[in-house]
Amino acid sequence: MAARRRGPFASVKITDVATEAGVAPMTVSRVLNTPERVSETTAARVREAIEKLGYVPNMIAGGLSSRRSRMIAAIVPTIASPMFSEPVQSFTDAMHRAGYHVLLGLSGYTPGTEDGLIRAVLTRRPDGLLLTGAAHSPEVKRLLRDAGVPVVEIWDASDTPTDMLVGFDHAEIGAKVADFFLARGHRRFAVLTAGDPRARLRRRGFIDRIEARGGVLVAERILPAPSGIRDGRTALQAIADQIPPRTALFCGSDLVAFGAVTQARALGIAVPETLAVCGFGDFELAQASEPPITSVGVDGTAMGRQAAENLLARLAGGSAPRRILIPAGIRERATT
Repeated sequence: MAARRRGPFASVKITDVATEAGVAPMTVSRVLNTPERVSETTAARVREAIEKLGYVPNMIAGGLSSRRSRMIAAIVPTIASPMFSEPVQSFTDAMHRAGYHVLLGLSGYTPGTEDGLIRAVLTRRPDGLLLTGAAHSPEVKRLLRDAGVPVVEIWDASDTPTDMLVGFDHAEIGAKVADFFLARGHRRFAVLTAGDPRARLRRRGFIDRIEARGGVLVAERILPAPSGIRDGRTALQAIADQIPPRTALFCGSDLVAFGAVTQARALGIAVPETLAVCGFGDFELAQASEPPITSVGVDGTAMGRQAAENLLARLAGGSAPRRILIPAGIRERATT
């Protein structure tokens, strides 16, 4: 049946979609909320009618009866860096294939911002949450507990996650980088890193290991989060006079490392002969720069995919592992 023409502000109802697709309104509701209960042929016909009529379902109202909004909220500090955009993209792709939409929220690095954002998204009745890190305020933990929705945290290694966790141990990564430098004979070290909690954990793991092995920290700078190439250049300029020959520098991200290497070359500091540099993230920038930058690689795609699998298992009424750690490895290149 041909669709009746409507004014630009007329509301298309679920009954209109049902008439257009030749199905019952309940079938349209099932396609929106529980598509696994409808044949693919029927679902395709309903989706075609939805697109043709421009129907926008009231998922909030629908959720009141079905308790399913088919929406997942994902909250990360930023998407300006591949550090977070890679797992978010992988997670979103997997949830979309399962019939869920992902609402993205950016919390930044300002204390308290995450609290308000989580409170706001919970009013939208999401079916689940993806959060960055496992350190939350007592108020947020109470909100999450009372919401009664599955939560998966990424980019952390807490032994006491809110619900489920897929991440890695930041302190252990710092220690691995220290071991990498120590094995190559370095005894003097420097650190350029952002001041956010996870970057500080990597810094702490790095410094604890070099001090335990008799190394000396000759210079460090704590940078604003998120830190970029310019921050790396400025910070390297500030510590240039403190760098003796054969210093090993650990940077909190590949962007900072690229800035540091660029500034070192501008100052005539030989890399890696005088200054060896390791970044974090294994971004394309690190691989394609000249010289290519040694970096710590974490499989963000695998992290996002695993987070989605865990969340989907819980949404389907099953169980999922409480804590999964993704391996990280050092990709050695010309700067070390």
